[in-house]
Amino acid sequence: MSQVEKKAGLLRRTSSSKKPLKEKVVLMYDEIFAKEDPAKHNSRFWDELFLMKVNLEYLESKLETVDGEEVQRIQDNINSLFHHCVQALGEEHQIKVVNALQTLCALFRGVHQKNKSASGFDIINMLMGFDKAEQRMKDLMERLDSLLCGDGSESLKSLCLKLLLCLVTVTDNISQNTILEYVMINSIFEAILQILSDVSSRGQHGYDAVVLLALLVNYRKYESVNPYIVKLSIVDDEPTLDGMGMVVHQALTEYNRQYKDKEEENQGGFFSTLTSMVGSMFIADADEKLSVQTNEAILLALYEAVHLNRNFITVLAQSHPEMDIAATPMTPTPTTPTTPLGTTPPSLDMMNNPELPLDPNLLTSNLLITFLKYASIVMQDTKDEHRLNSARLCLIILTCIAEDQYADAFLHDDNMNFRVNLHKMPMRHRKKAVDKNIPSRPLVCAVLDLMVEFIVTHMMKDFPMDLYLRCVQIIHKLLCYQKKCRIRLHYTWRELWSALINLLKFLLSNETTLLAKHNIFHLALLVVNLFNMFITYGDTFLPTSNSYDELYYEIVRMHQVFDNLYCMVLRVSTNTGQWKEAASKVTHALVNVRAIINHFNPKIESYAAVNHISQLSEEQVRSISLNVRKNVSLNTLSQDVLLKEFSTIS
Repeated sequence: MSQVEKKAGLLRRTSSSKKPLKEKVVLMYDEIFAKEDPAKHNSRFWDELFLMKVNLEYLESKLETVDGEEVQRIQDNINSLFHHCVQALGEEHQIKVVNALQTLCALFRGVHQKNKSASGFDIINMLMGFDKAEQRMKDLMERLDSLLCGDGSESLKSLCLKLLLCLVTVTDNISQNTILEYVMINSIFEAILQILSDVSSRGQHGYDAVVLLALLVNYRKYESVNPYIVKLSIVDDEPTLDGMGMVVHQALTEYNRQYKDKEEENQGGFFSTLTSMVGSMFIADADEKLSVQTNEAILLALYEAVHLNRNFITVLAQSHPEMDIAATPMTPTPTTPTTPLGTTPPSLDMMNNPELPLDPNLLTSNLLITFLKYASIVMQDTKDEHRLNSARLCLIILTCIAEDQYADAFLHDDNMNFRVNLHKMPMRHRKKAVDKNIPSRPLVCAVLDLMVEFIVTHMMKDFPMDLYLRCVQIIHKLLCYQKKCRIRLHYTWRELWSALINLLKFLLSNETTLLAKHNIFHLALLVVNLFNMFITYGDTFLPTSNSYDELYYEIVRMHQVFDNLYCMVLRVSTNTGQWKEAASKVTHALVNVRAIINHFNPKIESYAAVNHISQLSEEQVRSISLNVRKNVSLNTLSQDVLLKEFSTIS
């Protein structure tokens, strides 16, 4: 049967002399869209309708083709259809329940598709009648809640969740979906939690439940009191929180696996050979081949859980074996409208096992590690808006984590070390790293590695300023915790310093272009204040005195960058203009760095002149700085300036 015939509900081709035969359900739909009450001549019309297999395409297309005058003419019949759908949900006959759920999906989608410009009140009136809407939606939510919490079939529960997802996502902006006011009043929050807390239900419906909860939490969250926000923030039931974490972890793991599979496919064969032969010509093509559809829905769920519920932070740290989940056939689901948001639930084999035996030969992982790997993938390419938003959400989640004291304690726990294999962007000046012997370190090292990687790889014409600001602020929050708790982290700080200096160099080189779009002085101020923190308070968190020598060496070695930055901000701050005040703050923040440069540079130049050395080695420079530093108190540096400028960091 052709697609046109199927949409029209035709049973078979007929000769031109005969009328085409239609399915009975299509004929019944036509009666609903007629002016008269379809039950007027057939008292069993509604009972018979829900025994028929739903033709979603025909019903939706019929709703979409109804014009303004026809809407008024058939509104009573549409209201009646909605009412009888809700009533059918209470039937013992499962076929009726399934058909009623699918019919409701078609109603919600069809009416909204046709009336995109209409107000929410008009849509409510067309669907169920405004005067009866409150009772109709109360009955609907109660029946859905009963089906989700009952002992019915799993396919029926799946359809209930699909209907709710359909209802939540029929508008582009969820806050403009007025029908959701009734979902706020008649909460299904407890039903969602029950699904997540039960191992069997979670395996079948966990993904849809988590996405639904994340969307409901975002309904008018800044405009009114959202009961789902309040309830989510106080959840302290461990099985429920663990279940939510397991769903998120599994979805991110599936994404990471898909990316890894594509990466391995592109590493061998003719494509790899050709790329090697012609150098970097096909780097962009390779990146395109490696792109995997990101999952903002599950990221949003993770953000809401971390942001709203402090108890969820403990879930991030729960360890379990790291496993590569092989792709398995998905369990067939009943015919429903297209999955909202275009997301596909991952294979959920692991969700059926709340506790897995630890094997000493397996790498240990947790939700935070899986998220860091995911972030390292999506943050590689931010050129299109979709992936840019994913990267932004990843950094917002990391900001929430860095602001939480318990999370910071776990990140810095020297007794909890992990091997985290972050993905890195292929670049012309470096070969792809093969991390076979990744050191086992506290998780904060992986977070810092991710921030350094982002700083190094995104200095481009279309500069993602807001991402850089978030990145630098995350580093600042971690350093504040280390300073406060006097944690001496054994980390390759030199890589961070080098990345920050190169960032300043990039801002200077592209001053004119960037200033047309961004306030580069704010970012420069944050970077300079990170150096101020290392200079002034480094003795409380840098691992050894040699770390100070390395810091001084990097500052002196790259003094030209700081000198140029000072000249630039001095020029801008002494002229009247838009950036005068912002540039002036950077001028004051550079006091410490310039004091070091002005103090050490003459000594180094003098040593080179006396010993007739044109270019000093790193060891010689560090030796000179060490001798000089022994006679210089760090307290002479301007701590007052540092403290004042740090208050500007949000």
